[in-house]
Amino acid sequence: MSVSLEDVERAREVVADVVRRTYVFESRYLSRTTGGTIALKAENLQRTGSFKLRGALNKIAGLGDQTKGVVAASAGNHGQSVAYAARARGLTATIFMPERAPLAKIAAARESGAETVLQGESIEACVDDARAHAESEGLAFIHPYDDPEVIAGQGTIGLELVEEIEDLSKVLIPIGGGGLASGIATAIKAVEPAVEIVGIRSQCKLADGIAVKQPGEITAPLLEELLDEVVTVDENAIADAILLLLERTKLVVEGAGAVGVAALFQDQVQPAATGTTVAVLSGGNIDTGVLADLARHHETGRGRRLRIFTKIRDEPGSLAALLTAIGEGGANLIDDDHVREGVGLSVNETGVELVMETRGPEHAERLLALIRDLGYTPDVLS
Repeated sequence: MSVSLEDVERAREVVADVVRRTYVFESRYLSRTTGGTIALKAENLQRTGSFKLRGALNKIAGLGDQTKGVVAASAGNHGQSVAYAARARGLTATIFMPERAPLAKIAAARESGAETVLQGESIEACVDDARAHAESEGLAFIHPYDDPEVIAGQGTIGLELVEEIEDLSKVLIPIGGGGLASGIATAIKAVEPAVEIVGIRSQCKLADGIAVKQPGEITAPLLEELLDEVVTVDENAIADAILLLLERTKLVVEGAGAVGVAALFQDQVQPAATGTTVAVLSGGNIDTGVLADLARHHETGRGRRLRIFTKIRDEPGSLAALLTAIGEGGANLIDDDHVREGVGLSVNETGVELVMETRGPEHAERLLALIRDLGYTPDVLS
């Protein structure tokens, strides 16, 4: 079963009243550091925070007037988008989600008016339950990727890229089940067959949005036919890409959405020698707690966050004296904690764990030297 350029063009007309035409812009930092011209397609700024809305709307449009409602299975972007699309078209939506689905994503689906059914340990189990429910209630099941109308809806991104970038040479697309990559590649290859399409995979938890074991029966042959290359990136590269995008472009991007940038910085993909290379930022629905953890880890790795443990005299004024010295050394104290067990303390000692913000690795080394000169023996913690 194939998807044509005409299918994608029809989809664009169908979804245009709801879907945003998201920004495409060059990142001077990425261009300078990678040696090519790098642009970003900010689909993380799409309604619902994900490209998935395009496919959901197009699928619903093809269901006909007799449809009472829709059913989907998802722990994230697909469920939110189906719920939003259903509300926009005046339909009911039921989303089956794993029992341990993130609370923020459950809330997002409910806010769009969907009924959420929490059952099962995995998304695969939810898919089976959702299909059965749809059949028993006479509702329409919307697959997250293995559906021609869903694929065509996602392909509308490809039409936007061809129209907005005159010298388009290469496009980097996240691959999970393959709906996004199949759709974009279908549109671009039909109009500009010389454009290189690169799929980016990852199976890590940070990129859970694309952690699908294999493409579907429809998407697999399309990917085989249309993609020029497929590469895989690891979790560390994705984490760095998320923070780089936040710091340099002020964009919040989830792990699955950042894999294209990760591939560039991990040298898994080289930018086009001529023309523009585009990384599709497919979504921005990252948990704020995860983002905070990544930021802390990133700052520590770059030497802008120093965490130490040391022993001090267990008497009034000891901690104050140490903190005064650290402040005079130009550090900003973020946290301090007394540790009294499991660290080999004598009766007149206490342990303290300090977290400080520094100006970089050299400043951190000066702070450590200052603390040692005062007679302390600091252990640097990761």
